[in-house]
Amino acid sequence: MGATSFLKERLFRWVDSRLDPDFRAKFKALPTRQNEYGYDSFGFHREDAKIAVLIARFFHNDWFRVESHGIENVPAGRVLLIANHSGQLPYDGIGIGGAMLFDRESPRVIRAMVEKFIPTLPFVSYLLARWGQITGTPENCVRLLEAEEAILVFPEGARGISKPFHRRYQLQEFGLGFMRLALQTNTPVVPVAVIGAEEQLPGVNIAPLARLVGAPALPILPIPPFLPIFPFPTKYRIYFGEPQLFTGDPDDDDEVIEEKVKVVKNRIQSMIQVGLKERKHIFW
Repeated sequence: MGATSFLKERLFRWVDSRLDPDFRAKFKALPTRQNEYGYDSFGFHREDAKIAVLIARFFHNDWFRVESHGIENVPAGRVLLIANHSGQLPYDGIGIGGAMLFDRESPRVIRAMVEKFIPTLPFVSYLLARWGQITGTPENCVRLLEAEEAILVFPEGARGISKPFHRRYQLQEFGLGFMRLALQTNTPVVPVAVIGAEEQLPGVNIAPLARLVGAPALPILPIPPFLPIFPFPTKYRIYFGEPQLFTGDPDDDDEVIEEKVKVVKNRIQSMIQVGLKERKHIFW
C-alpha cells in the first residue's frame, strides 16, 4: 500500500469514528451506482463524501443550528429541490444538504448544480465531484434524474448571491431551465425557502473584480478580514413545501414556461414571508 493510500485509509477511519454508528449504517445503505473502484459516472465516491458529511454536520448542528420544517414533503426517488439563493457564498446549499442528511428518517445525498466556472478552480472541482456535486448542464441533470437522484437548483444563480443587502429576501429573476427539466423527466418540484442565509455575510459585490477573476460574484465585507472567508453563525430555518408536479411540453415558448416557473417562485416567496414572521431573532 502506497503512502497516499495509507493516509487516505486512516482519514476515512477517523471520519467514520466521528459519525454516529446508526447514521453511518444508513449512509452505507444508500443506493449507489458505483463501479468496482467506488466511483459513479460523475466521480461521486461514498467514502470521500463522508468528509463532506462531517463538514455538513458541523454547520447543521453547531454553526447554523438548522431547523427543518416540512422535510417529510421531499419524496423518495427523483426530485428537484428549487430554493432561494443568498448569502454571498453557497452555505445555503450546505444547509439544505445537511437537512437532507440529518433531518430525514432516511438520509439522502443531494446533487447540487454548481456554477460552470467551478471546474476551473484547482482542487475545488475535484472535491466537489467526489462529494457528489456536478456542473449544472441539462445533460447532467437529465441523467441524474433518470437515476432517481435529488437535484438542488438555485434558479436565481449568481443574481441571488450578489444582490445588495437592502434587497435581502427579495427573489431575483428565475431561470427557466429547471422547469423544462421537470417537464422532460416528469419530476416533482419541491420549493425550498432558506431563512438566515441573507445575514450570514452582508457584503458588497464588486463586479469588476469578479469579472477579473472569472467569478459570477466577488463580495467584499465592510469589516476585516473584508473577504467572506467564514459566515456569521446566523440561525437557519429551512422550509420544504409540498411537491408540485407540472405537465406540458418542455420545448414550449418561454412565455408558457415562465407561467409555470412563477407558480414555484410565488410559493417560495410566500414561504419566505412566513419564515420571516415566525423567526424571533437572526442568531437564535
